[in-house]
Amino acid sequence: MAKTKSVYVCSNCGADSPKWIGKCPACGEWNTYQEELIRPDFQIKPSVSGFHAPKSKPVLLSDIELSEQPRMSTGGAELDRVLGGGIVPGSLVLIGGEPGIGKSTLVLQTVLAMKGTKILYVSGEESVQQLKLRAERLGGENAHAWFVSETSLEEIFVHTANLKPDLLIVDSIQTVATEQAESSPGSITQVRESAAALLRYAKESGTPVILIGHINKEGNLAGPKVLEHIVDTVLLFEGDQQYLYRMMRSIKNRFGSTAEIGIYEMRQSGLREVLNPSELLLSQHHTGLSGVAIAAAIEGVRPFLIEVQALVSTAAYGTPQRSATGFDLRRLSMLLAVLEKRAGFKLAQKDVFLNIAGGIKVNDPAIDLAVLCSILSSSLDIVIDKDICMAGEVGLSGEIRPVNRLEQRLMEAQKLGFSQIIVPKLPGNSLDLSRFTLTIHQVTKVEEVFRLLFA
Repeated sequence: MAKTKSVYVCSNCGADSPKWIGKCPACGEWNTYQEELIRPDFQIKPSVSGFHAPKSKPVLLSDIELSEQPRMSTGGAELDRVLGGGIVPGSLVLIGGEPGIGKSTLVLQTVLAMKGTKILYVSGEESVQQLKLRAERLGGENAHAWFVSETSLEEIFVHTANLKPDLLIVDSIQTVATEQAESSPGSITQVRESAAALLRYAKESGTPVILIGHINKEGNLAGPKVLEHIVDTVLLFEGDQQYLYRMMRSIKNRFGSTAEIGIYEMRQSGLREVLNPSELLLSQHHTGLSGVAIAAAIEGVRPFLIEVQALVSTAAYGTPQRSATGFDLRRLSMLLAVLEKRAGFKLAQKDVFLNIAGGIKVNDPAIDLAVLCSILSSSLDIVIDKDICMAGEVGLSGEIRPVNRLEQRLMEAQKLGFSQIIVPKLPGNSLDLSRFTLTIHQVTKVEEVFRLLFA
């Protein structure tokens, strides 16, 4: 009998080594090598003659016929938008997120909303009794949804052969194990082999499969990096558990755009879709308060207005503090340097705290102008008019740089009743401003903005 050998494989890039090493020489990551067992009989033997009947044959690009595949609606407008219009038949979708963020709640809520679709929900983390309690809390029912608590991949395929579902859901991929691999569930080998087998099932049967996955402490999807290459779509469900809002982002989508996002509000009865996030992210109680500015932001291709709050106070402990919630702290430091160097406002001995209302994280550089104005408003204790919003990226020389999708930002501000908006200067006649009723202030330097707001 051949001796079983082991090899150490990097969970980030897949490089292997005969012994454990701390730093991967291929990708440079630390403490990513995990042991895998190698079975001597687990290998593919090539054909000696090379003559055998292939399952498929190569075709010319001109001979390929395109057919519009009908997508399967999930029953939710937000999830359909992020997926690109619905679930594509035969696709493999991975939904990742932190523990307790609401992944299982979102998927179960989707299952209950897909009336008339035969669904098999495989749970490796919860019993069917726990799923029943959660479904009663969500207040939904689907007579065509079947539930089973199972972690064996072979048993899952037995259930799919008996039921022949229209949609398969596995919660979660880290709990599934196959007998073909000797490592424990959640290891690199188990996750890779299980995902590859589910991909073959999805492509051969045309049944879409939704996988739920965990993320590690660095914020990346747990398991080998090859998992993200295997699946067709990767959705990241994120948000702060201390806040109500959750955001669904698409970081990979072979059948749609990765620029779409979906916004949800966590309630006792489940997740509620936020169709107009601007109205919820704007506070109606900031009138007469300094340190508040409204920014017209874009997340993906979706415009919405957010409230930027800042607090500037004298440093009480000698060393000034810089704190940002929902905004990049390094970018905040850069904007403070621009404010001091280009505009002459000395904030080196003051604490600066910045917060994006609603607990969401915004990466749009167009909110730079609102950040600067909110900081200056708090420092001078001057209130910014509640009917003014702004959009503009700030450069290192203090210039206001153009932003993308300006027309959508203007339309969103006009729809929500704002009377004025501050934007970068438009080149020539690139945009027809006559059809907007709000007053549009075009600026090129931060000094012009400060004179406009604070006289």
